[in-house]
Amino acid sequence: MPTDGNRLGGNILTMHNLSNILDILVVWVLIYELIMLLRGTRSIQLLRGIVILILAKVISLYLGLTMTSWILDQVINWGVIGIIVVFQPEIRRALEKLGRRSIFKQSQQENAKAEKLIKALDGAIQYMSKRRIGALMSIQMKTGLEEYIETGIALDADVSSQLLINIFIPNTPLHDGSVIIKDFRVASAASYLPLSQSNLIPKELGTRHRAAVGISEVTDAITIVISEETGEVSITRNNELLRGMTQNDYLKYLRSQLIVNDKNHQTFYSEIAEFFNKRFWGGK
Repeated sequence: MPTDGNRLGGNILTMHNLSNILDILVVWVLIYELIMLLRGTRSIQLLRGIVILILAKVISLYLGLTMTSWILDQVINWGVIGIIVVFQPEIRRALEKLGRRSIFKQSQQENAKAEKLIKALDGAIQYMSKRRIGALMSIQMKTGLEEYIETGIALDADVSSQLLINIFIPNTPLHDGSVIIKDFRVASAASYLPLSQSNLIPKELGTRHRAAVGISEVTDAITIVISEETGEVSITRNNELLRGMTQNDYLKYLRSQLIVNDKNHQTFYSEIAEFFNKRFWGGK
C-alpha cells in the first residue's frame, strides 16, 4: 500500500510538473547566456533601456494612461526591428556558440590555443621585464571587453611575443595604453582602461597599475602589468592585485585560469544538471 510520502513524490514528479521545471530551466539558461553575452558591452545599456520601457508600459496600463500606453506600444512594436539591428553582433556570437560541434573537441582546441597564448605572453614578459619596458595586457574572459576594444586601434592579429614586444617599445605609436586579447587573438592595442579610484593601491604604483585594477573592478579580465621602473610583473583579476610574480608564479596562474581541465572543470550547465539530479531523482 503506497504511503503518503510516495503519493506526494508521485504527484510532484508528474509529466506536467517536469515539463514546467524544464520550461523554467530553459528560460533560466537563456537569460544567463544573454547576460553573459552583453556584460561589458555597450549593448547592456540598451538592454536596461528596454527594461525601463517595459516597466513604463506596465505602469501606464495600471494608471490608465491611454495616450502614454499607446505611444509605448508603438515604440515596443517597432523596437523589435531595432533590437535585431542593434544586437546583431551579440546574436551572431550566440548562433556561433550554438553551432559548435563538440564540447570536448572544443576544450582540446581551446587548451592548445591557450597554451600557445601563454608561451607568447611568457616570451614577451621575460623580454620586457628584464629591460624594464612598461606593458599592460588584458585577456578577455567571460565578460565582454568590446567597450574598451573600441577605444584602441583594432588589430585582430595572431598573438606572438614579437608582436607584443614591438607594441610596447617606448615611443612607438601603440605603446601607450593596453593590449586587449580576445579569443586568443590581439583584438586591439592602445586601448584605454578605466582607472581605479581605490585608496588601497600603493602610492608607488603608476597609471598602468591603476588601469589594471580599474578593469578588474568592472570585469573578470586577467590583466598583466610590467612596471617600467622596476620590471616587476603583476596580475589583476576580480579586484585583486598580485604583485612581484616570478615566472613560475604567473605561468602557474595563467594555466590555472586559461587551461580547461575536463576532469575537474564543472560548467554552469553541469551544475544545474547535478542540482536537479539530487533534488528530483535522488542522485548522488
